Amino acid sequence: MTASAVPSPPPGTGLDASAPRTFPPDENAYDRRRLRQWITGDATAGGVSRRRLLTLLAATTAATALPGAGPARAADPTIVKPLPPEWFVRRGTNAETRWEALRGTGHHTPNELFFVRNHTATPVLDAHDWRLRLWGSGLRGAPGEDRPLEFGYDDLRALPAVTRTVAVECAGNGRGHYTSQQGETVSGTAWGLGAIGVARWRGVRLADVLRRAGLSSSAVDVQPRGLDAEYVSGGESLGRVRRPLPLAKALDDVLLAYEMNGEPVPYDHGYPVRVLVPSWVGIASIKWVGDIEVSARPLFSPWNTAFYRLFGPAHPPEGSAPLTRQTLKSAFELASGATFPAGERQVLHGRSWSGAGAVARVDVSTDGGASWRPARLHGDGRAGTWTRWSVPWTPGAPGPAQLLARATDTAGRRQPDIAVPNTQGYLFDAVVRHPVTVVRAARSTPAGEGTP
Repeated sequence: MTASAVPSPPPGTGLDASAPRTFPPDENAYDRRRLRQWITGDATAGGVSRRRLLTLLAATTAATALPGAGPARAADPTIVKPLPPEWFVRRGTNAETRWEALRGTGHHTPNELFFVRNHTATPVLDAHDWRLRLWGSGLRGAPGEDRPLEFGYDDLRALPAVTRTVAVECAGNGRGHYTSQQGETVSGTAWGLGAIGVARWRGVRLADVLRRAGLSSSAVDVQPRGLDAEYVSGGESLGRVRRPLPLAKALDDVLLAYEMNGEPVPYDHGYPVRVLVPSWVGIASIKWVGDIEVSARPLFSPWNTAFYRLFGPAHPPEGSAPLTRQTLKSAFELASGATFPAGERQVLHGRSWSGAGAVARVDVSTDGGASWRPARLHGDGRAGTWTRWSVPWTPGAPGPAQLLARATDTAGRRQPDIAVPNTQGYLFDAVVRHPVTVVRAARSTPAGEGTP
């Protein structure tokens, strides 16, 4: 069935009387409920047996190798766009943006500088052939996966469009600092702080597509799935990357994005269409979306059971609830080990962001945390994106120094000195110590003096 054959909702409402209405998502209640349902087995996990998920879960709690660090069935090159070393640190199938490359780029991250997080390899797809297939027990008539409702690329572009400035950030951003700064052993890609980017996205609200597809009052979960290659872990395929959303979030602010910074979404970032889930961990923003299951039962996948939950001594034995909102971070637009001449006034620049609200304040220390002073915030603080800031500094005596930035958000959270560890290294939120070196300033010859 094509999108043109999907019955239209009644005029003026966009939704039939039996379908759920948009309501603010209660994410804490959702997390608690889904965790109980997972533990008791009252959930579906299509494509992967519960026994296999439990095996993965056991491996996770024992901190063994995870898919993030293991081999993937992917062709080379895994990333399409150029990755000049002055812009990126290559990390397997991923590419981390260097913070010094962002200096002077403005609020939005240029597409060519945007970090890349791939489970396998970037697929090169044709928008003309692409279809978004919707199916499941949460739609009227419960269409099966073999007879879905379909929307083409032009069908989506014909729907009312919205534009939003939103950050996308990997849940493991900052993971490397668990080891380098706190001495913790964690698994997964050792990101610095460069697994984040902010873009101006244009697309259609997922809520509009779900309603046109015939959302049922029984729907509880929505699970987008990508068109990249199946992910292989321990010799077994876990299928294509997929992760469920609660219906409340899907109807709230989620986009199906087809433009990024005024251009078609690039191949590495989800062309022709990707999911965009503001303020949530990046795994929820499925790239190259090909189908969406809408279910009347709770849904689970490896990406919210064995992975993207918190395990370790500080967390319950069965792990935390699946990760949703991002945490609070700050970064300087500087290379690690940057040098500064002693006695010469500088202006330090950086960015801070939070998944719980806007950034309300940033404090900076140039003496390793002995003293702090407020940075100047640039622009209006907004949720779902970062805030740029600056602070003047005149370096003192030559030698090593540490710069620190500490953000506070409108939800009242402030970056701690120590991040609570977890075996997979997610959600690092501690203040990062940025090493720099102060060097002797080059002595200039005063005017009027010269060599006799």
